[in-house]
Amino acid sequence: MKLPKEGDFITIQSYKHDGSLHRTWRDTMVLKTTENAIIGVNDHTLVTESDGRRWVTREPAIVYFHKKFWFNIIAMIRDSGVSYYCNLASPYVMDEEALKYIDYDLDVKVFENHEKKLLDVDEYESHKKEMHYSADIDYILKESVKILVDWINNEKGPFSESYVNIWYKRYLELKSR
Repeated sequence: MKLPKEGDFITIQSYKHDGSLHRTWRDTMVLKTTENAIIGVNDHTLVTESDGRRWVTREPAIVYFHKKFWFNIIAMIRDSGVSYYCNLASPYVMDEEALKYIDYDLDVKVFENHEKKLLDVDEYESHKKEMHYSADIDYILKESVKILVDWINNEKGPFSESYVNIWYKRYLELKSR
């Protein structure tokens, strides 16, 4: 499988632990691909939920996926500032069809004022029992929350203002071609 290159459009598919399709994003523009990471952007991107509901993203968002970390990061760019939605999820895999990962329910929201909130703990506990998450997965996800909070607190990677500015600027350049 050859990696997508800058300016290519890919589909993103989120699954649940039991293998069921959770959500699909159509036409995410790739901004950068490395051996371990893909950076892209969604801007008025069509999203299809597992129940068939469809909606379109409201604002540009820089997306970050990694092959070694158990989370992905969405930096939503609004007039009032940048906020983040972080999914605790398996590292991604890429095939001819899409970039794919397993969503493990837990999310960390970072507001424009840098306040952090852990979301969907009840859903995680429910799915952990229902879908039989292993003790190893539970441990990895809880450790990944700690890594994510460290990145947030230290403005590492996608949580750096300059990171968002660089990739948003690159998106605008590519879009205007």
